[in-house]
Amino acid sequence: MNPLFLQITTGNEAVLAEEPTEKTMSILELMTSGGIGGILIMTFLGILSVMAVYIFLERFGAIRNANKVDPNFMNNIKDMVMDGKLESAQALCTAESTPVARMIEKGISRIGKPLGDITQAIENQGKLEVTRLEKGLPMLATISGGAPMIGFLGTVIGMILTFKEMANAGGQIKLDMMAEGIYTAMTTTVAGLLVGIIAYFGYNFLVTRVDRVVYKLEDSAMAFLDLLHEPA
Repeated sequence: MNPLFLQITTGNEAVLAEEPTEKTMSILELMTSGGIGGILIMTFLGILSVMAVYIFLERFGAIRNANKVDPNFMNNIKDMVMDGKLESAQALCTAESTPVARMIEKGISRIGKPLGDITQAIENQGKLEVTRLEKGLPMLATISGGAPMIGFLGTVIGMILTFKEMANAGGQIKLDMMAEGIYTAMTTTVAGLLVGIIAYFGYNFLVTRVDRVVYKLEDSAMAFLDLLHEPA
């Protein structure tokens, strides 16, 4: 009885030893598990993500500063222009140093010339200020659309690797042989979508903020031109 009992116990231990164990992977291991193709694509997506974050933060700060306009700025300009203190008005614009102030300063410097010339100068300065504010936004838009496409390129490369391993294996296909291709396909797709989504929302947020500055520019330009139409 004892030998039989020992044999049964040994069999149970063998069964327990064959139970699968859960395998965990770090984010770095997951990113580098797709072979050289996956690593190259993930590296490029990482560079794009850094560029997107930098552009967003830099433009956010610039646009936020552009939105800071003294509520009494136009009233002060009006009083100075009506009193003939054009140099003081220009000095105030220089001290303010915002897109609105620079546009109004351009208009003040043209006072005395035909109204059409003043209007054209203000419009040109306004367009220049908007162009400065939109610097970097086309790149952010490109990243938002290009990153998912690069991720899908990784998906195609991963599937090619998977089918290649299946072809080389013949009739004996094992999952671990296809793991590299599958990892490449999945990780690059997820990374590309994440970078694209972040860049997309960041781009639309900044465009909305720029539109607010454009509205202030248009409102200030109309107020200044109305001032010039007022009788002295």
